[in-house]
Amino acid sequence: MTSLTVHVPLAIRRRGGRKRVVAPEGAPGVTVLACRADPALVKALARGFRYRKLLDQGRYASITEMAAAEKIDRGYLGRLLQLTLLAPEIVEAILDGRQPEGVTLPGLMEGVPVGWGEQRGGFCKTAQFSYRGAGASL
Repeated sequence: MTSLTVHVPLAIRRRGGRKRVVAPEGAPGVTVLACRADPALVKALARGFRYRKLLDQGRYASITEMAAAEKIDRGYLGRLLQLTLLAPEIVEAILDGRQPEGVTLPGLMEGVPVGWGEQRGGFCKTAQFSYRGAGASL
């Protein structure tokens, strides 16, 4: 009787609270699946942009008034609103599921630099995605 050993190179990564098997790039017979966006991060972005729209439309006079009406903590609301200050290419990458592993909701909720240049330079040094519209990369 002959023994056969099969070696399968793979890595297990956590994305959005779920485990995902990632095969090495260029491996023969490997079908690359599109990255799945982090649902918690996408939801937080959507809420942030919704709340900003409500403020811009004048439906609420202040963040405090909106927080009371929406029944959420004022500090949390402020952090969600900060997400609307992310550079467009970072928002696009998050929605497409292409954000680097270091870009997480807890990390973003701690605060981000306001300037897009600062975000590209220090905040997302490991990012490997680009803004298709202007060809600028992070």
